[in-house]
Amino acid sequence: MIGILQRGGRKGLEVTWTLGKVIFPITLLVTILKYTPVLPWVMEWLTPLMKWIGLSGEAAVPLVLGNFLNLYAGIAAIISFDFTVKEVFILAVMLSFSHNLIIESTVASKVGVNWWLVIGTRLLLALTAAFMINVFWDGGQSMAQYGWSPEQAAAPEGWMEIVFHGLKTAFMGIVQLALIVIPLMVFNQYLREKGWLDRFSSWVAPATLFLGMKRNTSMTLVAGLTVGLAYGAGLMIQAMQEDGVTKKDMYLAMIFLVSCHAVVEDTLIFIPLGIPIWPLLAIRLATAILLTAGVGYVWNRLQQERKEPIHEHTYDPL
Repeated sequence: MIGILQRGGRKGLEVTWTLGKVIFPITLLVTILKYTPVLPWVMEWLTPLMKWIGLSGEAAVPLVLGNFLNLYAGIAAIISFDFTVKEVFILAVMLSFSHNLIIESTVASKVGVNWWLVIGTRLLLALTAAFMINVFWDGGQSMAQYGWSPEQAAAPEGWMEIVFHGLKTAFMGIVQLALIVIPLMVFNQYLREKGWLDRFSSWVAPATLFLGMKRNTSMTLVAGLTVGLAYGAGLMIQAMQEDGVTKKDMYLAMIFLVSCHAVVEDTLIFIPLGIPIWPLLAIRLATAILLTAGVGYVWNRLQQERKEPIHEHTYDPL
């Protein structure tokens, strides 16, 4: 057992270092930009586009903060304005698809998936879902009643305080990453050496096959579904190195996870906004399953066609 702890802990530290080199500078940069004219300029630029998806101009604030920072920043911004239930639900669906874009998309590139594909897919899903909800749902016109809300700290004053706040936020992000990734890698090492991963793969094989992936992709999906895209990247990296997960399967897994990841945390966090969360979860799961299964089916058919032999036909001369 001590050997498992050592090997798992070593891998956890390696993954924390790999991801930390990405997360720390980006978190520092985005946190500082929050207190500059850059983010307000982006919000002002997006305001005219809000009406096309059924949102008021103020909705640009939580969308920008949620996408540049995280869900907590987006929710904190939502409760700062008076929105209707429909607007809050649209914002919740959009942010569930598209949040923390810079960090999570950069981390995704560490497992060999192009960051622009991750960002493009998430933004497209968010905008499409918002447009469809706005068109097909006539209800939700009453004002949203917010419950408890995230604690909002006082804004730092002066560049020294802003930079210190950015460094503190980035450092705490790395600490949080280590507290999640290291135990996760130890647990994964235990499951691997005790043979539980093989059993688990056989249990979920029908689901992965339906999505167009091989059974060795199961732990990648579970990691992303439970702990999220950024924190689950540790298991994804290990899966690429040790489980022989192909590039195609990793792309399919990433398509599924950009649509639906951290299902527990990212769903329950919207409860204070006073919106129904079961439809929110259902939309995410249905989108992930249908999109991944569709892409997987087309991809596998194209691969099969390339492998089929070409039959030459001969014709008798007249």
